[in-house]
Amino acid sequence: MTSTTNSIAIVGAGFSGAVIGRELAEAGYKIEIFEAREHIAGNCHTERDTETGVMVHKYGPHIFHTADQEVWDYINKYAEMMPYKNRVKAIYKGNVYSLPINLHTINQFFGKTLSPSEAKSWIESQADLSIENPKTFEEQALRFVGKDLYEAFFKGYTLKQWGLPPSELPASILKRLPVRFNYDDNYFNHPYQGMPKNGYTEIVAKILEHENITVHLNSLFNPDERKNYKHTFWSGPLDAFFNYEHGRLGYRTLDFERSTQDGDAQGNAVINYTEEKVPYTRITEHKHFAPWEEHKKTIIYHEFSRACEENDTPYYPIRLAQEVGILKKYEEAADRTENVTFVGRLGTYQYLDMDVTIRQALNTARAFKENETNN
Repeated sequence: MTSTTNSIAIVGAGFSGAVIGRELAEAGYKIEIFEAREHIAGNCHTERDTETGVMVHKYGPHIFHTADQEVWDYINKYAEMMPYKNRVKAIYKGNVYSLPINLHTINQFFGKTLSPSEAKSWIESQADLSIENPKTFEEQALRFVGKDLYEAFFKGYTLKQWGLPPSELPASILKRLPVRFNYDDNYFNHPYQGMPKNGYTEIVAKILEHENITVHLNSLFNPDERKNYKHTFWSGPLDAFFNYEHGRLGYRTLDFERSTQDGDAQGNAVINYTEEKVPYTRITEHKHFAPWEEHKKTIIYHEFSRACEENDTPYYPIRLAQEVGILKKYEEAADRTENVTFVGRLGTYQYLDMDVTIRQALNTARAFKENETNN
């Protein structure tokens, strides 16, 4: 490959790489994007199933939601965003409840007809107020919702999701308990929410449509190749860049069991199974992510969480004590490495929603351009 002083390498063709690439391409830089997979859009990749016609979120469902007006405007430049509200249900001991916990959930679970103020007082009466400064996930939940709701909706699900009992997880994982004292069952509370009419891969493809952008699929980028470029933006795994010299950072990964049925399988896009004895965390039915479409058949996915191994797709950074220690070493190495910027979920070892990913990518590209102008 031939590179010039105006040439930029970007590793990864997800939202981070695509947005940075487009911003810099429009500024006149020549962009080469290297994507290890056979497709663009990373874990947001969507594709139309040939058997059913359903738009499938290949790596699990993604719902776009944000409070960032600029990011919302940005995504709407490249997609027709359809109205969509994520209304999650949970099954526990044979009953179906709404999540996040709201007034309907509270009244149904406890067999009551409480008003908002009565429900707030009731939950306060259930809470373990002896826990003044929660240090673990379990203490955080017990402190704010009490034993019954914790065991019904958090304990088993969290154990399956993270592979550790909540008593061993930090309280920070449960930053704030989403409890509502009204009947609002919209899973997110952001003002802008939607689903792209033609899927996420089309969005990324349109972002990448620029004469200064070249995309190489099925292409691994050796960090040593960065000497051929003015700058490299790395959205691959942070530890992989340094050839795992300090060990591998821990992730959880997901396995999916797919099945096809006639009609409607569960009547909702997402249903969580919160009991520990049920091996999967949730079932997703992807045709419900596009309610403006009609399909005679349906696809459902049983979702299982487990520790990520070497050849698995990483989803959730664990960020527990051992990982934080290793992470610090990689972050220090990254700070010492010239002409490379680490971006995205894997490059920064953070779990980032799509809107935050786009915001960080826009900020990163702007900072790079400003630095180039000043120098």
